[in-house]
Amino acid sequence: MTELAGWGRYPRHPSETLCPTSPKAFPSLMASRTGLVARGNGRAYGDAAIGEQVTLMARGLDRIRAFDQATGRIQVEAGVLLSDLLDIVVPRGLFPPVVPGTKFVTIGGMIASDVHGKNHHRDGGFGDHVESLTLALPDGSIVTCSRDENPELLSATIGGMGLTGTILDATFHLRRIETGWMRQTTTVAQNLDSAIRALEETSNATYSVAWVDCLARGASLGRSLIFAAEHATQRDLDALRPGSSPYPASKLGRLSIPLDLPSFTLNRLSVSAFNELYFRAGVVKSGYPFLVHWNPYFFPLDGIGNWNRIYGRRGFLQYQCVIPTAKAQAVLGGILERIAKHGNASFLAVLKQLGPSHGLLSFPFEGFTLTLDLPVSDEVFPLLEELDRLVVEARGRLYLAKDARQSPATFEAGYPELFRFRDLRRSIGATGRISSRLSARLGI
Repeated sequence: MTELAGWGRYPRHPSETLCPTSPKAFPSLMASRTGLVARGNGRAYGDAAIGEQVTLMARGLDRIRAFDQATGRIQVEAGVLLSDLLDIVVPRGLFPPVVPGTKFVTIGGMIASDVHGKNHHRDGGFGDHVESLTLALPDGSIVTCSRDENPELLSATIGGMGLTGTILDATFHLRRIETGWMRQTTTVAQNLDSAIRALEETSNATYSVAWVDCLARGASLGRSLIFAAEHATQRDLDALRPGSSPYPASKLGRLSIPLDLPSFTLNRLSVSAFNELYFRAGVVKSGYPFLVHWNPYFFPLDGIGNWNRIYGRRGFLQYQCVIPTAKAQAVLGGILERIAKHGNASFLAVLKQLGPSHGLLSFPFEGFTLTLDLPVSDEVFPLLEELDRLVVEARGRLYLAKDARQSPATFEAGYPELFRFRDLRRSIGATGRISSRLSARLGI
């Protein structure tokens, strides 16, 4: 047995781990074991990728099956890391259609979580771009899922947190880019109302995201920096960084956290000081376009190795909710007021605009999503239960890929297609056989 945890390092659970290295090994394991789920690179924050009894480690599925550089069509096995894919395709003038906030995830994990990026308001989630996938079912049979073949199973698998079977490979199209640079413009918002309005005003931008000072209070509640960006053209590069390589090296220098920091390191004073410096630096760069490397724009925290150790040995909880547009300002304002009053040191707070999604358990819908990182403590759980009530009353929901502690009632209130998902699980024999700690906790 191995003790496993998600990226938040909470909760921890023992599980038998199996490490097959070939797609051919998965069907027999699926058919002979019970209480299992597949795990990619372990970047789900909570307990979604921990099998109730057995965890199938899928990183051995790391091959590119087919790649047409002219059309951008690519077929990869589910254990391929996004970081490795980027190293291959960016120098060839291609980029994934959607990327999440870290590149250290597998393609299978991206599908199972239906990850959304800074372009969801325009381009949807990663699942919207999956042309087809191969799935190993609980009885060991292998099926192809696409919009034309097993479409309901595809809809359940996209965002289904690995609970319909094990994804073996996927086919999708990459987007064409002229350079590896991003043309970014920063907008300063002095409060939450201005931040939401700025995101709406930058909705024509391909990518848009807001960093939020979650400890600001009063008239400055929700003050933010909005980063809108496009893939830079060669003309942008010639104008703003003449002489620079169009495809700069992808591997930037990384700092690393060598040990668990003491719990007192992150406190209101230290995070407030960091937020003030970060906000002022953003103000200096606001109002005019400039070029940034694609790596820090999309994956700012990946530049810090083992950054989850910043929160100490007990770990942290990432809380991500989405609220319908009409209620977003009031509800997200209430959440930020409670966070600021409580003084929890969330050194990461992100606000984005989302569009619709199509997976039965996909997280996004039209509205605004707020993400917070909160250190695990005895006091944080009652606070999050209070936030849950605000989310449920607003008909919002929490992201399963980030969740480590929501109740079944909160979950069921937020996912109206759950009954269809459960019915499909029963029809393929997944109930009880494919089971993660998350699914057992929430009664999926």
